[in-house]
Amino acid sequence: MTSHDQSYRAGEAKGRTEEKTNQMIGNIEDKAQAAKEKAQQAAQTAKDKTSQTAQAAKEKTQQTAQAAKDKTQQTTQATKEKAQDTTGRAKEKGSEMGQSTKETAQSGKDNSAGFLQQTGEKAKGMAQGATDAVKQTFGMTNDDQDKDHFPTNRH
Repeated sequence: MTSHDQSYRAGEAKGRTEEKTNQMIGNIEDKAQAAKEKAQQAAQTAKDKTSQTAQAAKEKTQQTAQAAKDKTQQTTQATKEKAQDTTGRAKEKGSEMGQSTKETAQSGKDNSAGFLQQTGEKAKGMAQGATDAVKQTFGMTNDDQDKDHFPTNRH
């Protein structure tokens, strides 16, 4: 029986060894699977984090670009309004100056006309006086006319 016992014990030892080996292989496979899953989770987490960071950067860039665009439009509009206002005021000032110049010219024209009329009347009066003086000097005057222009005490 010894050989049978030895054979039995050897079979038992072999069975236990196989069982332990299978357990160890199972444990190693479980640990390898867990490590694989953990690595996949870490990779997915890193991928998600990278994607989120990229999306946040994209949104921030879009917001910054939109803010710059809005600011540029506001500045452009303000500049346009300022230019229109300045142009309007310049036109208004030019119109006022033109009207003032027109009024000044009209006043000068009126003054010149009045001055020329007065000068003409004075020259006419002086010429008439000179004519009358010459006529009287040469005795060519009518006595009735002389009374009006050269009153004397001849009554």
